[in-house]
Amino acid sequence: MRTSIVATLSALLAASALAPARADGPIKLLAENPRYFEFRGEPTLLITSGEHYGAVLNLDFDQRAYLDELQRHGLNNTRTFAGTYRETPGSFNIRDNTLAPKPGRFASPWLLVSKPGEPEKFDLDRYDDAYFERLKQFLTLAAERGVVVEYDLFCVLYDDGLWAINPMNAANNVNGEGKCPRGEVLTLQHDDLTARQVALVKKTVAELNEFDNLYYEICNEPYFGANAEWQAQIAATIVEAERALPKKHLISQNFANDKGKVENPDPNVSFYNFHYAVPEAVTMNAHLDRPIGDNETGFKGNDDRVYRTQAWRFLMAGGALFNNLDYSFTAAHPDGTAEVTPPTPGGGGPAFRKQMSVLAGILREAQVWKMGPAREVLGGAKLFKGSHLDILARPGAVLAYVDQGPGFGLTLNLPPASYAYRWIDPITGDVLAQGELDFDGAVTGAQFVSPAFAEDVVLILLAK
Repeated sequence: MRTSIVATLSALLAASALAPARADGPIKLLAENPRYFEFRGEPTLLITSGEHYGAVLNLDFDQRAYLDELQRHGLNNTRTFAGTYRETPGSFNIRDNTLAPKPGRFASPWLLVSKPGEPEKFDLDRYDDAYFERLKQFLTLAAERGVVVEYDLFCVLYDDGLWAINPMNAANNVNGEGKCPRGEVLTLQHDDLTARQVALVKKTVAELNEFDNLYYEICNEPYFGANAEWQAQIAATIVEAERALPKKHLISQNFANDKGKVENPDPNVSFYNFHYAVPEAVTMNAHLDRPIGDNETGFKGNDDRVYRTQAWRFLMAGGALFNNLDYSFTAAHPDGTAEVTPPTPGGGGPAFRKQMSVLAGILREAQVWKMGPAREVLGGAKLFKGSHLDILARPGAVLAYVDQGPGFGLTLNLPPASYAYRWIDPITGDVLAQGELDFDGAVTGAQFVSPAFAEDVVLILLAK
């Protein structure tokens, strides 16, 4: 009988999200397996489909409606940019871009000192109290819903148009700082500008220390314009600023697009994020023994399938974080109901968020933080050409994912035990087939043949 597990999984995740903050501090690395997280006393993967990072800096964005939608699907992560960077309408062909607020609706941590109707001027030595209140409101609302916030302190300046509207540009501040090309802004080449950046980091760390649902990312896509020395300075500033404070927060570094090997990890960096990541981003960095995340997707069309399979394959490789960039969230549709169509360079929407809820629930049920490659368990597999099998195992459990139909067969070398298994559609959460197996070990391996499936399928097998 076909039954849906979506409601059950969403209820479990929502109940977890409403758990009160504990005394064990902010989100941290899981002691038993530091390639994953611990949040409020529970092993945690961060899985979401979130807006384009303007929830704080765009004054027209309804934070509550947005976070309610994440909670509804049991999703537990979001990125937000600090307001040291913003975009313009039309940047990267994004319709209704939340990172491109309307005139007069941009919130920056630096105080806007010009009068309405005058060209914008910011004071890099003064801070906007209203901005920090809005930021704390966002973190509070997120904390109440079990959502962990990635706070991106800086972002590279991709083109001269983005540099022209940035508060750190001398044309836009009263301090005369930023008389330099955009490629030098995040490089330690200009001491006075770096001093303002460091001062802002210290101010931010002091303001946000109370929150347990927070980690810092140094810079978005630094490989397009921020050098390693500057990134190390920002990470060291966070650590030093928190030294005398009660709570210590994780620091992430965005390392590369696609994949890359971290050769010289900064001891102040807690974990590494990639954009548009492939599974090799995880396996290439197993030596770090730290979480590896894929915290931005896109540029592969608007369909759900490509991003769903990307999520499954990345997390089955051992990834600990997946954040789909969801373009259905706009200022006009903070509940994520905007239609996503070309030329917008990614996907998203309610149906996709449901798929991420299914994914999160299955990985949690399988306790993937206790799993590893199924080298001794996998006896053989029969796959259709072009499909991929990802399989993990731990004592008493096997989790397998195939990204392309219409079917496949699997031989598992199981220890004698009674097992229950389910074949699940990762699009809907429907159970396509299920059964029980009393395996006595008399034969070489247990045979499993999937039901027919259109796009991808999951097998979860648990000892009873």
